[in-house]
Amino acid sequence: MRATVLRTQVIAAARRPGRLILTGLAILVASFVVFGTVLAQDVTERTARDNLSGTPAATDLVIGDPEQPPPTVAALRDVRALPGVTEAVGRMTVGVSLAEGYLNLRADPGAGPLATVRLVQGSYPDQPGEIAVTRRTVERLGLAVGTLTTGTGGERTTGAPLTVTGVVDTPDDGGYDAYAPDDVVAAWGQVSTVERIDVRTAAGAAETVRRRVTAAVPADQPIRSGAQVRDAEANAAAEQVGRLFALVGMFVAVAVVAAALVLTSTFRIVFAQRMQHLALLRAVGAGRGALVGALTAEGALTGLVAGVVGVAGALAVGQLLPMALRASGLAVSSPGLSPGAAVAVVLGAVVVTVVAVLAPAFSAARVSPLEALRAASVTAGRRGIGVPRLVSGALLVLGALLAGVAAVRRLPTPDQESYDPSAALLLLVTSGALAFFALVALGPLLVRPVLAVAGWPLRQVGPLGRLAVGGIGGTPRRAAAVSVVVALGVTLISGVLIGGASMRVVADRDMALSAPADFEVSGSEGATVPVAVVTRARAAHGALTRVVPYRMVYDVVLMRGAERLGDAESGYSTTDLDMSALPRIADLDVAQGDLADRGPGRIVLGDWAARNAGLHAGDTVTLARDGRTVDVRVAAVLPDRGPLYAGILVDRADLDRIGGPTAYTGLLADAAVAGEDGRTAGLRALRQAIGNGAGLGIGVLADERDRNDAMLNALVGITAGLVSLTVLIAVVGVGSTTALSVVERVRESGLLRAVGLSRAGLRAMLTVESGLYGVIGASFGLLLGVPYSWLVVRALGLNAPLSLPVLQLVGLFAALVGLTALAGVLPARRASRVSPVVALGIEG
Repeated sequence: MRATVLRTQVIAAARRPGRLILTGLAILVASFVVFGTVLAQDVTERTARDNLSGTPAATDLVIGDPEQPPPTVAALRDVRALPGVTEAVGRMTVGVSLAEGYLNLRADPGAGPLATVRLVQGSYPDQPGEIAVTRRTVERLGLAVGTLTTGTGGERTTGAPLTVTGVVDTPDDGGYDAYAPDDVVAAWGQVSTVERIDVRTAAGAAETVRRRVTAAVPADQPIRSGAQVRDAEANAAAEQVGRLFALVGMFVAVAVVAAALVLTSTFRIVFAQRMQHLALLRAVGAGRGALVGALTAEGALTGLVAGVVGVAGALAVGQLLPMALRASGLAVSSPGLSPGAAVAVVLGAVVVTVVAVLAPAFSAARVSPLEALRAASVTAGRRGIGVPRLVSGALLVLGALLAGVAAVRRLPTPDQESYDPSAALLLLVTSGALAFFALVALGPLLVRPVLAVAGWPLRQVGPLGRLAVGGIGGTPRRAAAVSVVVALGVTLISGVLIGGASMRVVADRDMALSAPADFEVSGSEGATVPVAVVTRARAAHGALTRVVPYRMVYDVVLMRGAERLGDAESGYSTTDLDMSALPRIADLDVAQGDLADRGPGRIVLGDWAARNAGLHAGDTVTLARDGRTVDVRVAAVLPDRGPLYAGILVDRADLDRIGGPTAYTGLLADAAVAGEDGRTAGLRALRQAIGNGAGLGIGVLADERDRNDAMLNALVGITAGLVSLTVLIAVVGVGSTTALSVVERVRESGLLRAVGLSRAGLRAMLTVESGLYGVIGASFGLLLGVPYSWLVVRALGLNAPLSLPVLQLVGLFAALVGLTALAGVLPARRASRVSPVVALGIEG
């Protein structure tokens, strides 16, 4: 009998492949995502190996290693003279301070197989003092072919002039790069060593040349083949890719869990639609064990088909997408076939599906044979939950609360110096997991109160709204099963958004301190900023704004009576920078006191200086320098250091009283127009303002802000994209649930049509029902996501305020409702096409 039941169920499932795919749609998407992730990692690693090596492909030998003493210029000349050496290039970088700004002068041949740059204008340098600059350096420093400038120091002390002879393209253009052949760089910068030597040999002579090189260079100089170096560089890049995809794997695992939850709900619906058939099997002698085995086999078949289709789809996309990207000019490698990974993903899909089908199978196998006598083939789903589930849900809630309280007790205090976040984070993850499983257990009880609030506006609209709300409220177990998956995705995404917004506050605060303006003009070796420079900069209204000069000293001592406070040997860096003139600084948070209180006789301290000296807001202290003193009060303490890394911010008059310099030591300014063009115009205006000012250089602080913003945006974007996999699974679950429920409710739809509901009205009702899954799930998700994400930020010790991106959270809520409603559109159209007469004639 067992074999007969098994054969009957499997044949029936195989005869309806559409239903089979619809049932396993969630695991199909999960299989696509998992195998797509495997292929994406393969593509990324292969691309990194093929394109991210900094060593040219023509390099046969590399002499030198960062861990060993560098090769000498003399050794470079000896290697060039060896028979069989076609080309030898010394790689080196010299830092140069110019009147226009700072340059990294790098050695490169400029042409040939070992070149890493390409000449696009002028001629490549061939004499000492000649350089070629990158395109962005031309814009940033105002250089052009024929420009003559003077090097005033940097890593090599020299006053020799530099002439720009050409412009080059390079893969990495920071806006401060120049290039010249190694002999030109060595002669101009008085360089005696190189970082390494790249060697190109005659065809077939690599081993012979290697032996000659070994005899010609010191024994402590490692000699590696070009292939070894390229592999090492590519492996380093691939290692970073592996770490990134380890993080990706965590989110993919969450998506698989979401797929399993959706599958469990789907199988419950499918088996409920076939209760009369299952009861008939029980009536003719099939045991519960035989039914469980048959339904589990059906689940395994569903997982097998869905896994194969998902893997095949991912493989097709994985092969075609790199081809399309290469056709558009991007250097992207194709993945391998990965048959082992494909088989593993398919087997994993089968296992996950079998696990997901077990609970519905055991529940369905308990059907009474008397159910075969029912007129309908669909049995009503249970609306409540049993006592064991209620008790387990309550215990999960209690566990989540206890773990959360334990985590809160381990959160850092504002003045805590050493803090390890591991314990608090582990407790929060445990609490969050318990809270989610409590939501799974108690979901059917929680759906009704949420639906009562969320469905109130719909009930006021008219009969359609009341019907839609009643359709969801009539099956709370089904609504909870689908909604918790939506809630999981919303919880994760809201956590990313809130965490990202809080981290942005910290990043903006840090940038306001280290880069409070777009530009900084400062002097080297004691050079000061003349008043005329400040005047000319302020006159450049179209290019510069908020020009703020300042003075900085580094030897101010904090005293109380005759006692010196703190253990800063040389004293604290102190500035009279006017914070109110720079918006980024004026908006800083404070740990103690009020920034508005700063003025004559009132100072602001950075957190480190305050802790080191044992001072708090409201304390009085004496500033001392060169035998001069002034009594002041601490107006505020910043959460971190002060602007420009200063420990003390004082009023200009107080700095005068302790013997501060009469001349400005630096100047801050913002570009009048945002963007790269405005930044370039601001740089040119500052260079004109400086003129021939000896020892003055310009730093583009805005570039540092851009790099930090780009890194944070990429981090938040990538994480949100990965978390969206869970939302994708949830939306698929809503669509499949709605599609299956349409089959279950054919007679109901026919009755509604018979009493006058139009096709458009039926479509609208079912679409609104699908959207309500999103409303319930998004509500659950935000209720969990907001507090837990805030606690995670606190547990990381970021000292960030709770930052709720309200517009983004509202957009997330609306997007989830829209997506889940959209998932119900096609099933609703199908339901509206059924004739009322035909529908009323169907038994179930």
